[in-house]
Amino acid sequence: MAFEFATASQWRSILFLTLTCLVLFLTGFFTIPPIDRDEVRFAQATKQMVESGDFVDIRFQDDVRYKKPVGIYWMQAAALKTISALGVPRAQVRIWVYRLPSLIGAIGAVLLTYWTALAFVTRQGAVLAALMMASCVLLGVEARLAKTDAMLLLTVTAAMGAMARVYLSWQRGEDPARPSWGPPAIFWTALAVGILLKGPLILMFVGLAMAGLAILDRSAAWFWRMRPVWGLMWTLVLVLPWFVLIFLRAGDAFFADSVGGDMLSKLGAQESHGAPPGLYLLLFWITFWPGAPLAGMAAPAIWRARREPGAQFLLAWLVPSWIVFEAVLTKLPHYVLPLYPAIAILTVGALERRVLSRSWLIRGAAWWFAIPAFGAVLVIVGAIKAIHQPVFPAWPLFAVAMVFGLIAWWMFEDSRAERSLLNAVIAAALMAGATYGVVLPRLTTVFPSQEVARALRNVTCVGPKAAAAGFHEPSLVFMTDTSTLLTDGSGAADFLGQGSCRFALVEQRSERAFVQRAEAIGLRYNAPVRIDGYNISQGKAVSIAIFRSEGTE
Repeated sequence: MAFEFATASQWRSILFLTLTCLVLFLTGFFTIPPIDRDEVRFAQATKQMVESGDFVDIRFQDDVRYKKPVGIYWMQAAALKTISALGVPRAQVRIWVYRLPSLIGAIGAVLLTYWTALAFVTRQGAVLAALMMASCVLLGVEARLAKTDAMLLLTVTAAMGAMARVYLSWQRGEDPARPSWGPPAIFWTALAVGILLKGPLILMFVGLAMAGLAILDRSAAWFWRMRPVWGLMWTLVLVLPWFVLIFLRAGDAFFADSVGGDMLSKLGAQESHGAPPGLYLLLFWITFWPGAPLAGMAAPAIWRARREPGAQFLLAWLVPSWIVFEAVLTKLPHYVLPLYPAIAILTVGALERRVLSRSWLIRGAAWWFAIPAFGAVLVIVGAIKAIHQPVFPAWPLFAVAMVFGLIAWWMFEDSRAERSLLNAVIAAALMAGATYGVVLPRLTTVFPSQEVARALRNVTCVGPKAAAAGFHEPSLVFMTDTSTLLTDGSGAADFLGQGSCRFALVEQRSERAFVQRAEAIGLRYNAPVRIDGYNISQGKAVSIAIFRSEGTE
């Protein structure tokens, strides 16, 4: 069997997982335009860092951006400078450059899931757990977005994998006289990088797991094997310099915005993302597909084994943080992503023991076919609505994905569940290829900023400057220029009259104010080029007119 050959050794397993990740994550990675709003805010702030040479402060145009620490910006800046040094033209406005840390983070998280799983299951089982992570819908999304979450997943998985090795060695009663420095070094380094990426969130995952284990074992003596004194000092060495520098630069503004304005505000319904408890459990069946059906079948066996050391550790990683996320009002799907490796390993543990549920839960195998079937219909209908085209090139991929999903469902049996999972992973790869590689790049109306930027690149004058009225999405600033003025219709007319090679990007709802002001100041302008599209951030159609000045009367 090909799978057995690919997992016959450690290096083969790592190579197999890496190649699988590239197949799953690279489709659409280079061709999907910038997606508003979070991705582009990160990318634009990084672009300004490189433009200004200031790698301490974080800004979007003239506004400070202190919601997250500096870690992801440094990683994206390193990617930008590397790609620019390789001679790639206009690297600063190619969004895929800023996505590279997320791609690396996603692949690294899959490999670290494999490494972590080796402490609990066989090598083939560890590969299966890693495949669940690589193919899951949620990680596929985050691998293609220039944000913090794929990298945060890497750091949490590294920290928990290191902690698992120390905890399980203590449970086995191994001699602590000369404990290894390896796991503690990985743990404290991952903790520091996680803090620089997303503040204290990684401390919640680790801290709640430790507290849960301490309560269940009535002891936390194993933690001294983590060399906490040296480890804490090492973490502070890595973390404190930037925090000191930003405090000297901005005072307590960063801490007020990141802790008070961002993290604590999530206790309420921040930015209309409020939802009741239970939402993450509901979304899990989609976001963790194709591993979700097996996880459902494994749940009874996992509960029965909850006091075994391995299952106890993984449940301590999973359950307390999941409860916190369900309790907090602000909910976004990616918040629970760092808990998915624990679910994958628990599921494989039950699969290896052949104790998957034989009850009504086995009907969940139909979900391997249902997601490709419903997903294909949803994506095709969405494309027809957005661009009035049926995107025929994607149909064969969707069809074959449904075939593999159907095979996974029909051939499922407790003794050979691995075969079904592998077929479902192939279905996931085909779905990703169709959705990210074929459909999304064709949805030009959903990315109006790209069309505006393309129109400005085709002008005949040198160094065009722009002002935008009514359409202020971050992607417009990123795709045009950092100096793009975000104003109203009247301000756009004033801007147009201040010099040559200037353009006013006026959304239809602001055109009346623009025309009235232009008439008042005697501004002459060309008949506009018009770009129609859809603003996915606001959920409404937009029509952007590009005006160019001919001077004043």
